[in-house]
Amino acid sequence: KRLIYRSWHRGCKETDLVLGTYCAQKVESLDEPKLVLFEAFLDEDDAEIWAWLTEKTPCPKVEYEPLLSELRAQKIN
Repeated sequence: KRLIYRSWHRGCKETDLVLGTYCAQKVESLDEPKLVLFEAFLDEDDAEIWAWLTEKTPCPKVEYEPLLSELRAQKIN
């Protein structure tokens, strides 16, 4: 529940929508390593996350690349 809340209440509507939707759809099926990675990702700055998602700047943390790919590919309703 904490991850869902943190995903939807970030302060930037765009990242709220992307991260909140992803978390709501996937959190129950994520294994422990992916949960830890997602939680670490949520600790990053919203502006940086948005720049990585939109590919305005490259993500300096290679471990986030699979997650970023999933986030970019998701359908938001």
